Amino acid sequence: MKVLSVVGARPNFMKVAPVVEALRAKGHDALLLHTGQHYDAKMSEVFFEQLRMPRPDVGLNVGSGSHAQQTARIMERFEPVVLEHKPDVVLVAGDVNSTVACALVAVKLGIKVAHLEAGLRSRDRAMPEEINRVVVDSISDLLLTPSPDGDENLKAEGVPDDKIALVGNAMIDTLLAHRDAAPTERVLQEHGLQPGGYGLLTLHRPSNVDDKDVLTGILGALEEVATEMPLFFPVHPRTKKQLASFGLSLPKGVIAAEPLGYLEFLALMASAKLVMTDSGGIQEETTALGVPCLTLRENTERPITIEEGTNTLVGTSPEAIVREAKKAINGEGKAGRVPDKWDGQTAGRVVDALETLVAQ
Repeated sequence: MKVLSVVGARPNFMKVAPVVEALRAKGHDALLLHTGQHYDAKMSEVFFEQLRMPRPDVGLNVGSGSHAQQTARIMERFEPVVLEHKPDVVLVAGDVNSTVACALVAVKLGIKVAHLEAGLRSRDRAMPEEINRVVVDSISDLLLTPSPDGDENLKAEGVPDDKIALVGNAMIDTLLAHRDAAPTERVLQEHGLQPGGYGLLTLHRPSNVDDKDVLTGILGALEEVATEMPLFFPVHPRTKKQLASFGLSLPKGVIAAEPLGYLEFLALMASAKLVMTDSGGIQEETTALGVPCLTLRENTERPITIEEGTNTLVGTSPEAIVREAKKAINGEGKAGRVPDKWDGQTAGRVVDALETLVAQ
């Protein structure tokens, strides 16, 4: 079969890389397309090098823009690619603009669509990603879910059982495959960090960094936490821009750095005492690694990381952030367990499901 897999933003790479590898291992024609939604070398290019992903067969180079502009450009440039290559199925992953844009184009051209990481719901329509998830799941032919809550969400929305396949978490395939290659000793030495002696921070969501009051409150909480333990912070380009525009600076004890490659970030995440984040994928990766995670959001589309994993949803209240961070620093963070099918074998189950879809 011919499968056209789409990547566009940083989280997509970790999900799609093992699937492309598994498809090619079974002799399938696996085309890889990069929309260019993330175009900074540190946000995307490094993944092709570190994850042993082949170079994309097609690049759309769409760049940045508003949600409407970016989605429209992707659709406009993706359509001729589909018409030229005529894939049996288009595989999209996650919940970014590339995901919804390419799914819409494919389904309107009569091409089957498979959604990797389907069924996740935050139930917060103010999140652009939530809109993308709902739209993509409603038009896809095959919904590849990472955990049972995804199946339950889809069934509650009226999706028939035969369109749903519980395959597990492909991002964990990538994490487990590269865990031993993470240059832990070198990275910690470069940044003057000790194993278990620091917290790792990521912050990029518009709801956190585009609102000056919210961002100021978070920075105040980080300042208090950093008096007990240094916080290492690879600063997302969006956050860097907003800090400058608001005239805000990072508090003492928060160590700013440029965005890191996947292996470097994995090394830091695995050796951290705690991770503080507003990212979705990091909630899952910390659960797989057994590292306590504090999610600086009011909701999450990944409740299994709370119910079974190491994640605690703390919101953006400075008091809650400080309270939960101090608990983790004192060794009282959640231990959790790794959910079923987060076993490094998800890509093989995805390929089996795609083969069944194409054979129908």
